[in-house]
Amino acid sequence: MFKEELIWVNEAEALNNFCLALTFSDGSRKVFDCKPLMNKDSRYRVLLENDNFKNFDLDGWTVTWMGGTVDIAPEYLYLKSI
Repeated sequence: MFKEELIWVNEAEALNNFCLALTFSDGSRKVFDCKPLMNKDSRYRVLLENDNFKNFDLDGWTVTWMGGTVDIAPEYLYLKSI
């Protein structure tokens, strides 16, 4: 049976145009474009307001905003980043 390794975000930096530079627990560095997610899912549109996007935290697993009320699964970030 295939065993998936857990992946989490170790470091993050907000880039221009709603992108995140991410370093993952396996040492890989990738860039995630949040715009498609913001356009697709209304829960993420709040990140467009008042520089909310730049005001993120790391909770030990992933990137969160607004006190943890908005987040993106680390696996999703990993798979959808380039």
